[in-house]
Amino acid sequence: MNQVTTSPDTGLINKICAFINSIGIKCYEGTIPESTFLPGVEIVCGQLVYNSELLTYPGDLLHEAGHLAVLLPEHRLLANGSENMSGYLHEGGAEMAAIAWSWASREYLGLADEAVFHPGGYKNSSASIISSFRSTNIGTIMGVPLLQWMGMTRENKRGIDATEAVFPKMSRWLRQGQNLL
Repeated sequence: MNQVTTSPDTGLINKICAFINSIGIKCYEGTIPESTFLPGVEIVCGQLVYNSELLTYPGDLLHEAGHLAVLLPEHRLLANGSENMSGYLHEGGAEMAAIAWSWASREYLGLADEAVFHPGGYKNSSASIISSFRSTNIGTIMGVPLLQWMGMTRENKRGIDATEAVFPKMSRWLRQGQNLL
């Protein structure tokens, strides 16, 4: 049986990596095990290492960066593989915050929804995640209250100053402290 192979989308990978590096998370191509939690991506001491030949979905880099971004700085350095990815957060809360962060970064970079929320991920829930973020009541969707608590954005609620970064805009891309608001 012949296996169909596709060449990596180096333009998309480069765009995503440039963004991740610009916010202070190191992202680079390197040697990783063939089998990782997400194909072609490995977290090593708070850094993203990828193999473009094994990377099935370049948008997975943004989601993994989201996991790192919502950790406290001292916890970010301890993240390895799928270990230490929640810090003091409940695992489910960390996942919701990373999903919301991924949506904001996808929006910032002008990527298609499916570039990050592809059908091959998110436990077959990518369509419902996209629908939730596309809803008119965006301020109440998953993860956004956590990002606000972390001082990274604001929920879209009445009384918000027009000069504040309202989700999906971010006031900062990396969590700085326990709770800043």
